[in-house]
Amino acid sequence: MLAELSAKRLQLLKEAMPSLTRVVVLWNPPTPYHSKAVENLKAVAPSLGIELSLVSARTPAEIGPAFEAVTRAHAQALYVVDSPPFFTHRTTLLKLAAKARLAVISGERPYADEGGLMSYGPSYEDQMRRSAEYVDKILKGGKPSGLPIAQPTKFTLVINLKTAKALGLTIPPSLLARVDQVIE
Repeated sequence: MLAELSAKRLQLLKEAMPSLTRVVVLWNPPTPYHSKAVENLKAVAPSLGIELSLVSARTPAEIGPAFEAVTRAHAQALYVVDSPPFFTHRTTLLKLAAKARLAVISGERPYADEGGLMSYGPSYEDQMRRSAEYVDKILKGGKPSGLPIAQPTKFTLVINLKTAKALGLTIPPSLLARVDQVIE
């Protein structure tokens, strides 16, 4: 489902930044779902009037050099495709993005909590609760192979207004009305 959420995130970013025309996508090509996420972003970007630039980083050591390409792209925002290496080094990513004055969107809430503009993705709290239900069923004798695979059903939109202010952005009230959490 992560790849399918890509288009929705780009739409939300455009809604937050109506004049947005250039976005850099940071992705890790060997990660299986990243190519599908990029495909989905490429499909929706033209309808939003957004030009995408792709920048890849496969290792933490490639993140710094990747930002040189991000800077050359003259983008207004950075879309981080969810990835464990990116998540682990999100502090570095966010510092580089702040230095470049880029709005950052990701599917993982800690990005918004720590200085990204926004995040939209499955509610981890809800996923943990649902995981506990699976464990309960197994402990009561249910066979794991007999349990249905469940997709996330609750999603969380977080907007960091401190970051918006630092970037000179005014988030439209129509978007703020749908936010699950605002960071002030």
